Amino acid sequence: MKKTAILLLTLSILASCKQEKKVEAIEEITTEETLEIQPINDDILESAVIYEANIRQYSEEGTFDAFTKDIPQLKDLGVKIIWLMPINPISETKRKATGGDFANLIEDETERAKMLGSYYAVSDYKAVNPEFGNIEDFRELVKTAHDNGIYVILDWVPNHTGWDHVWIKEHPEYYVKNDKGEITDPLNPDGTSKGWGDVAQLDYTNMDMQNEMIQDMMYWVKEEKVDGFRCDHIEPTPVEFWKRAIAELRAERAVFMLGENDEPKFMKGNDLFEMEYGWKFHHLMKDIVKGDKSVNDFYELMNYIDTAYEKDDIIMNFVTNHDENSWNGIVTDRYKEASESVLALSYAIPGMPLIYSGQEYDLSHQLKFFEKDLIPKEKGKVWPVLEKLGELKNTNPALHGGKQKADYEPLDLKNEYVLSFKRHKGNDEVIYLGNFSNKEQTISISEKGSYNEYMTGKKLELSNEPVTLKPWEYMILVK
Repeated sequence: MKKTAILLLTLSILASCKQEKKVEAIEEITTEETLEIQPINDDILESAVIYEANIRQYSEEGTFDAFTKDIPQLKDLGVKIIWLMPINPISETKRKATGGDFANLIEDETERAKMLGSYYAVSDYKAVNPEFGNIEDFRELVKTAHDNGIYVILDWVPNHTGWDHVWIKEHPEYYVKNDKGEITDPLNPDGTSKGWGDVAQLDYTNMDMQNEMIQDMMYWVKEEKVDGFRCDHIEPTPVEFWKRAIAELRAERAVFMLGENDEPKFMKGNDLFEMEYGWKFHHLMKDIVKGDKSVNDFYELMNYIDTAYEKDDIIMNFVTNHDENSWNGIVTDRYKEASESVLALSYAIPGMPLIYSGQEYDLSHQLKFFEKDLIPKEKGKVWPVLEKLGELKNTNPALHGGKQKADYEPLDLKNEYVLSFKRHKGNDEVIYLGNFSNKEQTISISEKGSYNEYMTGKKLELSNEPVTLKPWEYMILVK
């Protein structure tokens, strides 16, 4: 773009000095445009940390503005991508309440008013939830993120809509219907309900619906300058839809696509999703900490990922997210004394690490899903850990996890409790060691040389000398 601007400027000057005003105008426009954030690209993805923002629960106000104020400090955690949980209006009809019932069944008016419903029961794909603010507030959020070198992706809900969505009345043919011709909520293969009664199932055999879905996504890319989407529950939607949708979006501008899924079929080739969930890693580490699985199962999982996925596929690694926190408990419930070890591991393995709202502030309770709650906002133990891990992820090529990943190499320590591997790219090398047991472990490492233990700053000489790890202790060795 810069080369084009310079060429236009030069031609204008050569053509006539009477064109001074025109030249100035071109120069002014070009300067303004070049100040915008560069399109999201593969280099950014190599060293990125992604942050999931729960706007409702992030602050006491629960607004775009309150979150926007804190965006600059997310850079301190190495964040390069913000994923906003759904920002669209939520349907009133069949709105869910805490406990799983519908809000309209609550007789007490004050209690009923507290029930704000599920973010995933969207009533309008092209509007913002007034609970969070207005479109100008949203635009300021995106601008602030871009000014700080951070990209913004929206949580998109393609599988279903809320019951107030305009399509329900204007285009009932867009929805799946039962034998009686009634629109249904999402169903299991055997015809039973999935339990998501607050939403209506979209019918992807209807091409008009597909076209409108793509147009609504395009609005946010073209008009509101978002940088991509995290797409909810993509398994029921056809792969062919995503090929067409993503191609059309990328024809407008470079976008980053994250799918809520953990099977490779939605990532094949260059015209589908770039990243998906590391559910298998998440569940496996819970089992290892409980003693139900061993570190050998971790090595088997890494082999599976290496063979099942293409080399440029990216896995999102996490210790928590909105579903895990609200429905399955807090981080320390799952990982106990190994919580920090698993967190560090999620940064060290190939892929992109996730931070969920409140995780950086030692979130110690399950956030309510259907009503207002609040994360803590005091920096405790986890913030400085995330700062250090984010810095290492951002700056050391040995932890590249995108489309040109650093190499991953397991280290055979002949110890069933100590998880170990080496990452390296060029002259950069990082070794992760983690004791996933409640007993002290002493190991010998065949690697030789001078290393810094990154988290403590201690220097370590490796020369076949034994290394002792306390229960649940981990080390990140940087050569």
